[in-house]
Amino acid sequence: MAAKILMPKLSDTMTEGIILKWLKKEGDPVKQGEILVEIESDKADMELESYDSGILRKILIPEGGKTPIGECIAIIGEADEDIASLLVPETAVPAQHQTDTAEARMETPASAPRNTAASPDARIKVSPLARKIAGEKNIDLHKLTGSGPEGRIIKRDLEGARVFSSFQSNAHAGLPPSGEYKDVELSLIRKTIAKRMQESKQQVPHFYVTVETDMESAISLRSQYIETTGTKISFTDILVKASSLALLKNPGINASYTGSAVRQFAETHIAVAVALDEGLVTPVLRNCERKTVGQLNEELRDLAERARIRKLKPEEYQGATFTISNLGMFGVEDFAAIVNPPEGSILAVGAILEKPVVKNGSIVIGHIMKLTLSSDHRIIDGAVAARFLLYLKNLLENPLAVFR
Repeated sequence: MAAKILMPKLSDTMTEGIILKWLKKEGDPVKQGEILVEIESDKADMELESYDSGILRKILIPEGGKTPIGECIAIIGEADEDIASLLVPETAVPAQHQTDTAEARMETPASAPRNTAASPDARIKVSPLARKIAGEKNIDLHKLTGSGPEGRIIKRDLEGARVFSSFQSNAHAGLPPSGEYKDVELSLIRKTIAKRMQESKQQVPHFYVTVETDMESAISLRSQYIETTGTKISFTDILVKASSLALLKNPGINASYTGSAVRQFAETHIAVAVALDEGLVTPVLRNCERKTVGQLNEELRDLAERARIRKLKPEEYQGATFTISNLGMFGVEDFAAIVNPPEGSILAVGAILEKPVVKNGSIVIGHIMKLTLSSDHRIIDGAVAARFLLYLKNLLENPLAVFR
């Protein structure tokens, strides 16, 4: 029996995917479990195995094509099987949209422009009324998704776009009317970052707490460790281990907001932000409380390398209880990061800078690093965040426990 191959949901934030490469062509036999296609998600490039055996009868989304999750990308069946019914797009309209459907039917194409070549939006399925409003409000129909029959854009779909169009006009009002520029299309990962960060800042009440930490002892112990073991651990490795210990002592930070409760975790799964050209990926180090600094170094190196070539598995970038974002290697002194829900906090790490400090009544040169904790105020209070940072600061300034 013929079966549809659907665009899978490869991450918790994925809404659409891009076909990178078909490993089979139409007419090829396919066995269950064989790799059928490579797909780009918002986090990584993944291989999709076939759940069925048969002949690859039809490829609906070509290489480079983009489609939402759940949409049919190919059909597998027997060589002589009739697949015509599977090629018909589904047009069923949910009951709650009956009002919109009625509106769309009243806005029939009867009054649509006869000369389609004269209309730049002629290919877009849009009712005449919606087209008229879009023209008056300077709304780009290409950026809208229709909720009418067969995806037709109707009047209701323009309501949220009016403010956006007005905002764009105001935002660009001061720009020169001409000149060279280029628009860079958003990658899937950048689209996801934009959506997630906007939702976080709109829905999560952030607050920020910053401390300065003297890293002189940590620098000395790191040098001794490298000389003794030959393993070049980073300050991020040290921070991951220290943060893990601090989270165990301050479970209110190692927590998530569920809507009706504060979920505190007994284990520490720490995500570390890795910069890519198109955005950030946050591979997760599991059970950091059970691992040494050296083990964390080895694991993080592997995760970061595979993150850069987009070869992480979904379980390797999901399920963190806390995140660390370190921009110290870029010379950034301090910054405030945005919480990545459902996590309750994120730690922003600045550069280690030489600064004058007072020690035993004398001014000496110290090695100071700023740490800023961004927290979800729905579940974390200022005193809780301050206690966590104080404990973390003490660990970093007296780091023997971190290296055990």
